Amino acid sequence: MLWRNVMAKNIISMKWGARYGADYANRLYASVRRNITGDLRFICFTDDAEGLIPEIEAHPLPPIKIPERVQWKPWRKISLWQAPLGPLNNEDVLFLDLDVVITGPLDDFFNYRPGETCIIENWTQMGEGIGNTTCYRFHVGEHTTIFENFENNADDVLSQFRASQQYVSAMLPGKIYWPADWCVSFKHSLLPKFPMNWLKTPELPKETKLVAFTGHPDPDEARDGVWPAPLHKRIYKHVRPTPWIAEHWR
Repeated sequence: MLWRNVMAKNIISMKWGARYGADYANRLYASVRRNITGDLRFICFTDDAEGLIPEIEAHPLPPIKIPERVQWKPWRKISLWQAPLGPLNNEDVLFLDLDVVITGPLDDFFNYRPGETCIIENWTQMGEGIGNTTCYRFHVGEHTTIFENFENNADDVLSQFRASQQYVSAMLPGKIYWPADWCVSFKHSLLPKFPMNWLKTPELPKETKLVAFTGHPDPDEARDGVWPAPLHKRIYKHVRPTPWIAEHWR
């Protein structure tokens, strides 16, 4: 497959509901801009653009026919596999979840394995062929069957797959994984295991470019050493204040 030359690097994200406010999108844009060279087009698909800085190009959430029970869950990200995708068509894009901390250069995410669809190998399912859609690169206009099949067979898809990224992975047999040290999970890769999480601050490997925060703690919580959890789980769900988050997440 030939690499398509584009002038600007396209980065997209999604924001809906109340969990992540405009400050998350604004911080993500700022950290991307510090860690990428050349022209940048940063698009946020959202149901509420209030508070987004002018550098962020806000567009409505892409339309999708989706059962009500999952319409505000990660399954909504399936809408990104349609074409055209808002103002985008026939061009490469890099998707980033809002709750990531950028800690290194991002240009390699556009240069690695040109023309291929690239994704994180899910940290908790290594070797099982499951990608993690926190960060992935794809070409708008390819793999649209992921979107079309979901719209036409949503109930069957939901009965077969527990998570949207399992479905996406099954529909992408030729996917390529990013190098393992580029994208790490704060909780699964960096947080010391109990009881050492009470004694040791999570360390950031120098090769890491992106840290994902799945579930809790969120970046601000880990930064401040706060992990909201039921009282009976707080003995092992603990994180020490982590200063390097503040350095990069701004």
